[in-house]
Amino acid sequence: MTSAQTAEKPQELKRSITGRQLFFYTLGDVLGSGIYVLIGLVAAAVGGAFWIAFAVGVAVAAITGSAYAELVTKYPRAAGAALYVNKAFGSTVLTFLITVSFLSASFAATGSLASGFSQYFAELWPGPPALLVSLLFVAMLTIVNLIGITESVVVNMVMAFVEIAGLLIILACAIWFVAEGEARFGTLVDFNAEGNPALAVLAGVALSFFAMTGFENTANVAEETVDPHRSFPRSLIGGMVVAGVVYVLVSMAAALTVDTSTLADSDVALLEVIKQGILPLPTGFMSTLFTVIAMIAITNTALVTVVTQPRILYGMANEDVVPAVFSRLLHGRRSPWVGLVFSAAVVGGLLAVGTLLTEAGVGLDLVARLATVTVVFLLFIYALVIVAALKLRGQDEHERTFRANTPLLLIGLVGNIAILAWSIYDDPTSLLWCAALVGVGVVLFVLEYTFGRPDRSEGARRGDPTNVA
Repeated sequence: MTSAQTAEKPQELKRSITGRQLFFYTLGDVLGSGIYVLIGLVAAAVGGAFWIAFAVGVAVAAITGSAYAELVTKYPRAAGAALYVNKAFGSTVLTFLITVSFLSASFAATGSLASGFSQYFAELWPGPPALLVSLLFVAMLTIVNLIGITESVVVNMVMAFVEIAGLLIILACAIWFVAEGEARFGTLVDFNAEGNPALAVLAGVALSFFAMTGFENTANVAEETVDPHRSFPRSLIGGMVVAGVVYVLVSMAAALTVDTSTLADSDVALLEVIKQGILPLPTGFMSTLFTVIAMIAITNTALVTVVTQPRILYGMANEDVVPAVFSRLLHGRRSPWVGLVFSAAVVGGLLAVGTLLTEAGVGLDLVARLATVTVVFLLFIYALVIVAALKLRGQDEHERTFRANTPLLLIGLVGNIAILAWSIYDDPTSLLWCAALVGVGVVLFVLEYTFGRPDRSEGARRGDPTNVA
């Protein structure tokens, strides 16, 4: 091969993620988000029966995950949902919208998690401003990802064990509490929210669904996974099922051990379980230990979102949708460093704007608002992915293709649309945040369209995810 041919050969992502790492990658991402950050808000929306909201949310998310598993085994590429929608509908505009929506959801999720991290951090050291803690948190994650994807996934897997240990402590508190005869099981069917209990559960699902997200991130590392046809279905669905069972049990444990109003009023609701002093251990020590575990759990989830962002930009750059600079990889580590730095800047901007609005007295809960923005984007994507999976049935299939259950996919589609509609109805202002984030993607496209080089191969369309190396 000549030096010219070598120079023209596109840079490829390294296949280094094993099936076991992918399982914990999914499990750690799902477990570390909402159960530590949003459980209090879900309790406020539903009442003592808020575990039902988590159960419904996990069911809808797991069904959606099966659609992703089917499509990944057909198209194991880094483009994820954008590739699936492009294959199904052939619309460049829709493909671009899906891609930007996913990128925007990841930005918003990182911002929500960074704010949640600062709330737990304040339990250890209330001195530093929350915005400073959040920004340093994002910077730390960016540095970890600059080191490389393999190292990031290994760190993620280690932190998954830590956060699972934290949830086991919550379950141990509940078991001890029940054994002492203190539990009131009637709380588990108590709906404190006013109005129709079904609508209360739907409101809780809309909030708790943030905790179910993250599995879609695994599709974006398909190009870096060893034997994705074998690894993805069992790792993706298996991780979600395990996370779902843990969510329901932990929700019940919190409801049984702490008054619902206390959970609803707390920014660190799970820590309230520890503060009850149920276990025969020093409460101060256990509170500090659990706070550290919660911070590690949130870090774990945020790490996955930060892994995803530059890889979306990497794919878009190879499609000639955003400037080609986003396809640059760090020499030696092969990490998409330009996308990482840009992503950190966008998340930092979200945190700064949210903090200014909060200080201006607009009554904004930054964690909840960014979580809602994330859910709105992802539910839109999930619904289209399920439709794409159904539309692409019979195409590009082989003996190793996973096939999701069709009736379940239809149920999942209805569930996603219902939760999306309620989320927008309950918080219409979130659409303004969504529009602003989509605007960032539009600006990048305009820059590429105006100043970029038309260096696509012959016959390749701008914005076609199949162009990704």
